[in-house]
Amino acid sequence: MDMGMSEDLPMRRKRVQNALQQMEADGCLLTTDVNLYYMTGRVFGGYFYLPAEGEPVFFVKRPNDFSDSQVVFIRKPEQIADCFASQGWPLPRKLLLETDEISYNECIRLQAALGSPVIDNATALMRQVRMIKTPREIDQFRLSAQQHARTYSEITSCFRPGMTDLELQAAIEYRMRLNGSIGLFHAFGPNMHIFMGSILTGSNAETPSPYDFALGGGGQTPLCPIGANGTVLKEGMAVMVDMVGNYTACLTDMTRVFAVGKLPEPACRAHRVSRVIQEKIMQTARPGVSCAALYGVAIAEVEREGLADYFMGTRQQAKFVGHGIGLQINEPPVLASRSKETLQPNMVFALEPKFVIPGVGAVGIENSFLVTETGLEKLTLFEEDIIPIY
Repeated sequence: MDMGMSEDLPMRRKRVQNALQQMEADGCLLTTDVNLYYMTGRVFGGYFYLPAEGEPVFFVKRPNDFSDSQVVFIRKPEQIADCFASQGWPLPRKLLLETDEISYNECIRLQAALGSPVIDNATALMRQVRMIKTPREIDQFRLSAQQHARTYSEITSCFRPGMTDLELQAAIEYRMRLNGSIGLFHAFGPNMHIFMGSILTGSNAETPSPYDFALGGGGQTPLCPIGANGTVLKEGMAVMVDMVGNYTACLTDMTRVFAVGKLPEPACRAHRVSRVIQEKIMQTARPGVSCAALYGVAIAEVEREGLADYFMGTRQQAKFVGHGIGLQINEPPVLASRSKETLQPNMVFALEPKFVIPGVGAVGIENSFLVTETGLEKLTLFEEDIIPIY
């Protein structure tokens, strides 16, 4: 278990149990890495069962040295029911499983193994619970943001004339690891594979991607069509660096733009507009404000400046301007026109108003924000102007 999590776990479990009671469910059975970590402080092979009332049970396949209270070692899920029977516990009548994430076969096998209870969606529940951060999580965001800024402060020293975007990204990734990056980070949903983040430059910034990120890029291979593609960095190109801040379990998201030489005025102007959008949203956002309204603030400024054709892409445009962050890089809330969510204290989200200027690349910024009782606190603190790379 991560150090310092012991005080967080009872709070997290109580939140889930309260939600289970409101749903009139008997319990939830979790098995995905992110939710196991959130509820137990570690990842293991097996299942974590949390009843609507009472103490949890760890059904563990691997590792064999797992130690905690209420640990039951199993080889297959059918043994979970045997444990219930031996303890005299009733089988759940309504059970939540991570139906958005586990396979159909695993879902029906677990349902059959536990006496065919009514199944509801634990994925949606856990994402809602995780949306409100604990004090310890907020401390982790702050630590990650500090290291994130430290790495970005070293980017100009990574550049050398004639290098490609991939070479620059590899140099940045090296600095990230030296500064404590975990390397792996988690994203929710299919088709969301990316390695440590993205660098976009030149015309590659216009390339659509099948992934649900703000911007695309062709990537190195059709197997992973996102991000840097081997473009040689040349005079007049914008280099957008959007590398994840995975220096703790809680991820920060920050984007900055570097310039190879001098960028043309349209790119500089769009970048200034991005900063204006950020400022207007910071002035508007507070608990109770709808995420759709914040998206509207961004769109109104984009249209006023006549930049709608370049906002969040050109050939393919993302329809959001921000997203929650946490153990995954794409958590609720989402700042989009159809969002039904409103800001609540202790949410953390990334705001990323970006533009793509044909032939130049992507410009704009992204910062991570904590929602406080009175507004927003910016967590990612680093130079926001376009930064000359040489």
